[in-house]
Amino acid sequence: MKVRIKRIDKSLPLPEYKTKGAVGFDFMARVSMTILPKGIARVPLNVALEPPDGYFLLVAARGSLPKKGLMLANSVGIGDQDFSGNADEYWATLYNFTDHEVPVERGERLVQGIFKKYGRAEWEEVDDLGNRDRGGFGTTGAI
Repeated sequence: MKVRIKRIDKSLPLPEYKTKGAVGFDFMARVSMTILPKGIARVPLNVALEPPDGYFLLVAARGSLPKKGLMLANSVGIGDQDFSGNADEYWATLYNFTDHEVPVERGERLVQGIFKKYGRAEWEEVDDLGNRDRGGFGTTGAI
């Protein structure tokens, strides 16, 4: 699939899939910064892009992110199809869960993007779903 993409800083490479079987492509930090202990920082990812028709962009943590003491503050990010203007740079909102400062280096791979198909719901409101109740949230057993 072809995806239109604009780099903010052209001295950094485009995002890339690191292996032939990779589902996600890696975003890179556009700037260096330090994230304070128990702090949250927004890291610019150097690209604005236009998801193809019928797709959204899922932004998820790379597996190595917790090794740095960081996690995505909002768990995952969703890039809507209409978040695609020249100034609509993607950012990662990161939380430092450690008791020490965590450096982020320019060009460092922190999060990954995955294009996902989506469908939009057309609501049909009813007073009775007509299905048997399962017993409520959490009823399939304890962890």
